[in-house]
Amino acid sequence: MLTGKTVVLGVTGSIAAYKAADLASRLTQAGASVEVVMSEAATRFITPLTFRNITGRPVVTSMWATDSEFSVEHVALAEAADVVVIAPATADIIARLAVGVADDMISCTVLATKAPVILAPAMNVNMLQNPVTQHNLDALKARGFAIIEPECGRLASGKTGKGRLAETEKMIVAIGQRLNKSSDLAGKHVVITAGGTQEPIDPARHIGNRASGKMGYALAEAARDRGAAVSLITAPTLLPAPAGIEITRIRTAAEMKRAVARSVVRADVLIMAAAVSDYRPKKTARTKIKKDRAVLNLELIRTPDILSQVKGNILKVGFAAETDSIIANARKKLAEKQLDLIVANDITDTTSGFGVDTNQVTIIDKQGNEETLPLLSKREVAERILDRVVRLI
Repeated sequence: MLTGKTVVLGVTGSIAAYKAADLASRLTQAGASVEVVMSEAATRFITPLTFRNITGRPVVTSMWATDSEFSVEHVALAEAADVVVIAPATADIIARLAVGVADDMISCTVLATKAPVILAPAMNVNMLQNPVTQHNLDALKARGFAIIEPECGRLASGKTGKGRLAETEKMIVAIGQRLNKSSDLAGKHVVITAGGTQEPIDPARHIGNRASGKMGYALAEAARDRGAAVSLITAPTLLPAPAGIEITRIRTAAEMKRAVARSVVRADVLIMAAAVSDYRPKKTARTKIKKDRAVLNLELIRTPDILSQVKGNILKVGFAAETDSIIANARKKLAEKQLDLIVANDITDTTSGFGVDTNQVTIIDKQGNEETLPLLSKREVAERILDRVVRLI
C-alpha cells in the first residue's frame, strides 16, 4: 500500500545509519518515492551516493544546496511528503524537534510538514533512559509523533540494552499503518488461518499436507496494511513472523478449532486459508513406533469442521484447494459451510497452490457469481480477495 506515496526519510548521525539504506531500498521496492534528507553527521557514517543509487532520487544534505530541487523553498519537501520518517533518530534530533529548533533540512521539514511524522530512535541505552530524552519523547508523542520503540541487544558501545534501531520490517509496518490509518479495513478485526495442520502419529511422525502458509500470511499482511487489526492463527511454517500482527501458533486441527473459537468472538471477518487435516490417527503412540513390522495400519477418524461450526454475525471466507471438478467442489463447500465467499484453486498446477509464490484462483460468492483471476502473486491475490471482503462488509 505504498505505491505512489512520497516518504521523506531523514537520516541522522548514528552508527545505525547503514540500516536506513535497507529501509530506503524496501520502501522503493514497495513502490514509494523516497526522498532522503541527511544531516551533516549522517554523511560521516554513510554516503549520499548510496541512497541516490538505491532510490534513484537526489539526496538533500544541506539547506543551501543550489542543485537541489527543494533548495529554493525548503517547505516544498515538507509539502510533498505523505509521511516523514526519521531513522535513525538520535537524542540530538529528538531534543531539537521537542523544542522546535529548525536549523537544518531535517528539522525544517518536520516543522513545516502537515504529514504524519515517525521517529525510530537509536542510541546508547543510558542516553535513551536519560530523563531528558524520555521527557522529549513524551512531548513528541503528545503532539502526535509516532515512535517506533528501539530494540534490546548489543549496542555500538559494546554494552547490551535497549537502544538498537528497530528492524526494517517493523519500520515498514509502522509506515504502512500510519499511511493507511483511514483505509478500507480500519476498525475491523480480521482472523486469518494459515499453513497445514499436523496430526501426530507418534512423537516423531505426523500426518500433514504440503501447505506452506504463504497465502494465509499474504492475506494477513495485506489486511494489516489496509488498517485491520489482524489475528493470524498459524500451523507450523518456515515463514518469518509478520510484524504488527497478533499470532497464535497451533499444530493440530483441534488446536486450530479452539484458537478460532476464541478469536472470532470479537472479529468481523474470518478467512480460513489454512489447509486443515481432514483426518487424524484415532490413537497417538506415546513412544516412537519402531520399523520392525512389514505393515503399519493406522485407523483414522475425522477432524472437526471448523468453518461450519463458526456462527454469528461474521463474514466467512473459505478456500477450496482441489485437484478435479474445481468449481463444482468449491460451490458445494460454499453452500455446506454457509460461506460468504470461497476461493477455489487447482493444486495440481505447478504455478499455483502449495509452496509457490503465485496463485490462480476463482472467487465465488454465495449468490453464485464467479470471478476468475489470472495468475498473480499471492499478495496480489490477497488484495483481490480483500477487495471483495470490503464490498461485503
